[in-house]
Amino acid sequence: MIDRRVFIAGPLALGVAGALVPAQAARPVRRELWTFDDLQTVAGEPLKLVGAPRLMDSPWGPATRFDGVDDALIVGEHPLAGAERFTVQALFRPEGGAFEQRWFHLESAETPSVAPGTGSTRMLFEIRVVGDRWYLDAFMTGAGYRQTMMAPTKTYPVGEWHHVAQTYDGQTYRSFVNGDLQMEVDTPFVPQGPGQASIGMRLNHVAFFRGAVREIRFATEALASTQFALPKATAPLAHS
Repeated sequence: MIDRRVFIAGPLALGVAGALVPAQAARPVRRELWTFDDLQTVAGEPLKLVGAPRLMDSPWGPATRFDGVDDALIVGEHPLAGAERFTVQALFRPEGGAFEQRWFHLESAETPSVAPGTGSTRMLFEIRVVGDRWYLDAFMTGAGYRQTMMAPTKTYPVGEWHHVAQTYDGQTYRSFVNGDLQMEVDTPFVPQGPGQASIGMRLNHVAFFRGAVREIRFATEALASTQFALPKATAPLAHS
């Protein structure tokens, strides 16, 4: 599988005699794309399978489907480790099931004695399912901060593909569904350390997800909603 990780240089600045030189104060922006179109690797990283996730068709190619009982993937990487600002985007298809589903989990490996999934430094995408609708729960916690972003009145249909995102710009934490702002709140943030990720469950093997995930995108910058990688009109997304 092709390594899909892309690293983008930081902004340029005018130097002596108007020459373009790298801006010294700006850190390079890292961008990474995880596409779940096989069950062996993602972006060059090996996948550890939990249960029996399988591939299914999506409007954009293969995606990985989880049964909501014991299916998940584990990746030995935290793509946003060290980031002071970030964007996480995902393209997924919830299919109902249990009320609480923690379907994407990034966690820092703080100490060897802490069991995966129980650490105090993590980021998550979760959903809450109510009948044939769902709403987003974006969450992050670490040293000096803990923020939950839920808007229970903003619900979306199950059984359809949706785009979700969360961003942090150095001051404000925001969450989005299909490009529409869900919540925003000013909050402190401390960059997280290296660790691992799970897709389809929380890392401690609870709150399994019923549905499919096509891709997750990471950037060490806060993108505006107009910059999101929303799917083309050939596969429209549902709005509330």
